[in-house]
Amino acid sequence: MASGEPVTDEVQAVAPGPDREIELRLKQCLLDEQSVSRLPSCVVGLVRDGALCWWESEGSTGLIGVNKPTANTQYRIGSISKTFAAVLVMRLRDERTLELNDPIGEHLAELGELPVTIAQLLSHTSGLQAETSGPWWERTPGVGFTELVASSLRPADLLCRPGRRFHYSNSGYAVLGELVARKRSKPYGEVLREELLEPLGMNRTTSRPVAPCAEGLAVHPHADLVLSEPEHDAVAMAPAGQLWSTIEDLACWSDLLAGRHPEILQAETVAEMTEPIGVQDIPGQPWTSGHGLGLQLWNKDGRRLYGHSGSMPGFVAMLVVEEATRDVALALTNSTSGFRPGFTEALLGLAAPEPRPPVPFGPMAQIGPSGLELVGVWYWGPREYQLSISRDGRLELRGIPYGRDGRFRPNGDGSYTGEWGYFAGERLEVRRRDDGSVSHLDIASFVFARTAYDATADIPGGLDEKGWHTP
Repeated sequence: MASGEPVTDEVQAVAPGPDREIELRLKQCLLDEQSVSRLPSCVVGLVRDGALCWWESEGSTGLIGVNKPTANTQYRIGSISKTFAAVLVMRLRDERTLELNDPIGEHLAELGELPVTIAQLLSHTSGLQAETSGPWWERTPGVGFTELVASSLRPADLLCRPGRRFHYSNSGYAVLGELVARKRSKPYGEVLREELLEPLGMNRTTSRPVAPCAEGLAVHPHADLVLSEPEHDAVAMAPAGQLWSTIEDLACWSDLLAGRHPEILQAETVAEMTEPIGVQDIPGQPWTSGHGLGLQLWNKDGRRLYGHSGSMPGFVAMLVVEEATRDVALALTNSTSGFRPGFTEALLGLAAPEPRPPVPFGPMAQIGPSGLELVGVWYWGPREYQLSISRDGRLELRGIPYGRDGRFRPNGDGSYTGEWGYFAGERLEVRRRDDGSVSHLDIASFVFARTAYDATADIPGGLDEKGWHTP
């Protein structure tokens, strides 16, 4: 939709979207949120299969006149900016320019005394303080990296032992932005534009606002009054929360975070970024949120979500990906107070009834007899397991009725490596008899045989000479 194009009260569909009944429920959810949370304006959207399938807006983007936002209206996205920095760092890792376990001082000499790794910076487990020293950086003019190091990035500024626990750190992402700039020998913003924004066609994502854009506002807690919030260049802290973007551009970005742009970042790397590293531990509450490598993670009774929230004075933004479906909810508002907890998850829940076509059944590619001879029932000691093979050649191990489940990818040499569960990273070896037939599976010294404690398999510790017997 072009800038300045009139927006009607009808739901705007950019791609084939939900049916009319679901559209009405989504719009009502938006109207309720804008009214109850007292948001000057907001624009929300849903992304399915890589396309912005529905979006809608409400309210006014500024103090004067009625300027209803469009999908092309810029809002400040706050800490969603961190996901861009994280992706750039992961690209450097995939190129083998650096390793995540490298101490940051190996790449930034002025931080040589800081005992923190790149992975710890990405996952907010570095122990660095949440904010910079001195005035609150989000409402005051920014400083350069040299000044930031001297004031906020010294060993004395660590709040705890690096790696000990999750503690959100904005200053840590200033370090990662500087790391990207040094490795590319270019300003961070230039690297961001060349490697991510331009290839994805995100021409409405910028470091400073470009009209049409919303004005950052604070809403009085006890009266229907607003206050303009400041906007400035955060300089060294820019990678932590500087960017402005639109619903349309964030739909493109969410497509990358869903693993659909391997030319920019491999799907396997995106999946690695969603693995939990630190949890947000609040006494008396369950562990429902955490952090991976640059991505926030949420676990709602087993329902896995990831993405990032963003908050800067005058603005709140949300980007949430449903892990199972890769459906995405986006929400932007020009209010410091922002949305109520669970709003984006509610949008995803309302869209869930929309039927999704199942993957049609069809015969898998030829996998050879070596794959087929592994499927079926196996036993670890007396416990029964089912092993099946997927179309891509991965093995799925499931306990009956429960056990140490896992999935294993083929290594190309007859062995497999665990991808998740108890055996993540462990090697599955197929042990054979002299005649070539399969004797048992060895997974990190766990022996899986075709019968419970099979006497012909190499059972660790051997078997009682009486074998199976009555008491």
